[in-house]
Amino acid sequence: MELLGIDIGGSGIKGAIVNIETGELVTERHRIPTPEGAKPSDVANIVKDLVDHFNWKGSVGCGFPALVTHGVAHTSVNIHKSWRGVNVESLFEKRTGLKFKVANDADAAGLAAISFGSGKGKKGLVFMITLGTGIGSGAFYNGQLIPNFELGSIPYKKYKRIEYYAANSARKRNHLSYTEWGKRVHKFLRLIEKLFSPDLIIIGGGTSKNFDEFKDQIRIKTPVIPAAYQNNAGILGAALLAK
Repeated sequence: MELLGIDIGGSGIKGAIVNIETGELVTERHRIPTPEGAKPSDVANIVKDLVDHFNWKGSVGCGFPALVTHGVAHTSVNIHKSWRGVNVESLFEKRTGLKFKVANDADAAGLAAISFGSGKGKKGLVFMITLGTGIGSGAFYNGQLIPNFELGSIPYKKYKRIEYYAANSARKRNHLSYTEWGKRVHKFLRLIEKLFSPDLIIIGGGTSKNFDEFKDQIRIKTPVIPAAYQNNAGILGAALLAK
């Protein structure tokens, strides 16, 4: 069975057609830069462009960088504030004429890891942590999703949200080496370990492909591994949402 998955990020909006039985992308990934400001109408236009690019006529799954319940966005940290209260599913359906299923982007990436990747068959409490423009987090217990687990919003020292300290955007903004940034990631993961005692932490997002550059700085007891699908996990997980 093939479905279209779309992953909306702070810097890029990506999509591909996915075989959700094998976990393979059956088309090349297509990426369009996220429009400046990332306002609802502008993002919806990009989503329509992606649908048209693949000449897609079926259901679509979409990972979205916000807390989402029943298709409605409730936060707007890494997107425009006007998204709050918007029914994202309805907006995209009206713009494309197709059926959409929208969920938190880290939840979607976690679905890919649990279904096909590094978290497949893992028992207990598993966190998927995506390190990008912000910090996304998906939580799973014995393979079942616990939705909207927003660990990046935990306050830390002078920072209103720990993602302002430890996200990949902080590495770029502060011109940190991977070693320097890895120490920040360690502090974030150590906090998560103390609060939740997880059985496994999976690192996803674009920086997962550079895991070897900073893994030695992570010294917590909980096993920490990179996502098998790296930056494609969001697309694969999004497609699974549309199943």
